[in-house]
Amino acid sequence: MASGASLLAAVLGLVIASAPVTRSWSTEGHMLTCQIAQGLLEPAAAHAVKNLLPEEAGGDLSALCVWPDQVRHWYKYQWTSPLHFIDTPDNACSFVYSRDCHDPSGSKDMCVAGAIANFTSQLMHYKQGSADRKYNLTEALLFLSHFMGDVHQPMHVGFTSDQGGNAVNLRWFKHKSNLHHVWDREIILTTLAENYGKDMDAFRKDLEHNITKGTWSDDMSSWKDCTDLTSCPTKYATESIDLACKWGYNSVHEGDTLSDDYFGSRLPIVTQRIAQGGVRLAMFLNRVFGKHKRDAAAPLHLAADDEL
Repeated sequence: MASGASLLAAVLGLVIASAPVTRSWSTEGHMLTCQIAQGLLEPAAAHAVKNLLPEEAGGDLSALCVWPDQVRHWYKYQWTSPLHFIDTPDNACSFVYSRDCHDPSGSKDMCVAGAIANFTSQLMHYKQGSADRKYNLTEALLFLSHFMGDVHQPMHVGFTSDQGGNAVNLRWFKHKSNLHHVWDREIILTTLAENYGKDMDAFRKDLEHNITKGTWSDDMSSWKDCTDLTSCPTKYATESIDLACKWGYNSVHEGDTLSDDYFGSRLPIVTQRIAQGGVRLAMFLNRVFGKHKRDAAAPLHLAADDEL
């Protein structure tokens, strides 16, 4: 019988070869977040990431950044579906962990902020070596990398009644869409087509330039400011609901047609959130796998503890 590790590799290989089943922060958005992060890894973290990735990924974290979306409806991983988002009270424009981080049945910590904290804590076990089999650290790496992208997509921390904008039907230029999908994918695809000739590498290089030498170079240190890795996801989620209220929902109504004005004014928010997600994911991985002495917290009691 195949080992657990080889079975995982087989599943991941299937995912690499298959088309996406569902989307959150689009395939492109997740790949960009992970590519930016991997380019910022220190040697110890870079080695750990490549060691945890299955051979089929070729050492490329971005090749599997969408894996959690692709398996969330599989029976084994159905419990992870609530971990991709946070539903907040309509028009409260705030995130309160104790109030909002739960699944539809009320189970606490079952939201994207709780998931990031949990999988980060699981990855702390990496340095204990192969003798520690309590957690599947490959899956923990993939979930952390994906959820760091999700928490930075503003509409993933949206209003409860409209499911983070999924129920706000509208048109994006000439085709049907919804508000959540506009932020997940439409803005990214439009800028790729209009500004980069659909060249993902050119888009990524532009983002990386703005992080290191351009628009956001003076902000990078503040983006990485985080005293406790297990509590910082709350700050990221708070940023997202604030942006969702100010830029996502603002002046948008059911049946609207969103076009140039909305695209031009919201594009800087989308690109900055992708960049922040990449910088912060790198910061998490560098601290988890490097020689830093902080952040050794016990994993939360999510369903993940039983499944991984």
